[in-house]
Amino acid sequence: MAGEDIVMFRQGELKRLHVIRKVLERVIKQVEAAKILALSYRQVQRCVQRVKGEGDKGIVHKSRGRASNRRLADRVKERVIKLYRKRYKGFGPTLAVEKLLEGHGLKVSDETLRKWLLESGDWKKVRRKGVHRQWRERKEHLGEMVQMNGSHHDWFEGRGSECVLMGYIDDATGEAFGRFYEYEGTMPAMDSFRRYIKRSGVPRSVYLDKHTTYKSPAKPSIEEELQGVEPLSEFERALQELGVEVIHAHSPQAKGRIERLFGTLQDRLVKEMRLRGIKSIEEANGFLEEYWPIYNRKFAVGAREQGDLHRSLPRGLSLDNILCVKAGRALRNDFTVAYNKKLYQIEDQVRAAKVKVHERPDGSIVILSKDRSLKYREILTRPVKEKKQPVRIGPKKTTIPPKDHYWRNFKFGKGRYDPGISTGSKL
Repeated sequence: MAGEDIVMFRQGELKRLHVIRKVLERVIKQVEAAKILALSYRQVQRCVQRVKGEGDKGIVHKSRGRASNRRLADRVKERVIKLYRKRYKGFGPTLAVEKLLEGHGLKVSDETLRKWLLESGDWKKVRRKGVHRQWRERKEHLGEMVQMNGSHHDWFEGRGSECVLMGYIDDATGEAFGRFYEYEGTMPAMDSFRRYIKRSGVPRSVYLDKHTTYKSPAKPSIEEELQGVEPLSEFERALQELGVEVIHAHSPQAKGRIERLFGTLQDRLVKEMRLRGIKSIEEANGFLEEYWPIYNRKFAVGAREQGDLHRSLPRGLSLDNILCVKAGRALRNDFTVAYNKKLYQIEDQVRAAKVKVHERPDGSIVILSKDRSLKYREILTRPVKEKKQPVRIGPKKTTIPPKDHYWRNFKFGKGRYDPGISTGSKL
């Protein structure tokens, strides 16, 4: 066999050729060759006949170099690439295949589309190299742990203002949930968690980072140091009242599932909203209502163990009184309360030195005294205070008496001054 002919053979074909030549040399029988090659006896007979008639090239499959019968027509390829450049520029092959099937009825495999896009230069292979980290096994039950975080991103690609996606993902199943807000803070965290509870229930634990919303940066007071506790943020306090364990991650890599979720959404969700022309938080949140069920059906997995560890809220427990910012304020003598640069007039009769103010995520204010809600009204126009005369600061002005002033000729004792006598006269 010539050296230049070896190049055309594949590894499996070389092995088959070697065995068939042993058969032709009568070293082994065709039955033994069939066992070695895991082929039928009749297939070995056909291989032997082709090698006898055509030489070593007879072992090569006859379909080599011919187009597949299942090959898509060139016009389909041209249409797909044209649609990709017009509507789905920048889409990954997997997502583009889904959109082509949903919107245009074109069924193409993701590998075929990837090959076409690489040939046309519309897609490039990206090899990501990262630091190896130890993989953490998923939790066993649904609701056992939920990872939570906020993702800052240009979600509307310049069509609207930048915003934050407050996202949630169940550690056991990968089931995702989220909602858009203007910023990442206490109120968005409480509002999104309230919506998560109404949708799925109260989880057993929440895994999040050390953002000041989720972990208080304040130093512990003397009382807290003596009790061995740390100061809590308002969100931590609310979760503690709900009986939810708070676990803080020490690095972004530790909460890899929520970070990978954001990476997927910053690709897929952004492009879905681009196709629909979404440019505001209200429109985006409305779209998420229909997006999450579709996303979870596609990407969520089953938990290793059966059973849902989400809890329902006990009777009598109000989320409004837990998922809110709580603050103590002094009740003034005129029954007014100052909070957040605003003044409120209490209209109920109450005897208390202090009251509690609850600020809820919807912006409403509740003022309580001994767990009793008080009626109040906001004072929009405050009384004008009288301006006091400015106090002069500095040395007093000295007054020098005139030369004929009686004080200059005042005398003590017998010769004291008498206003009725002329200056200088004696009594």
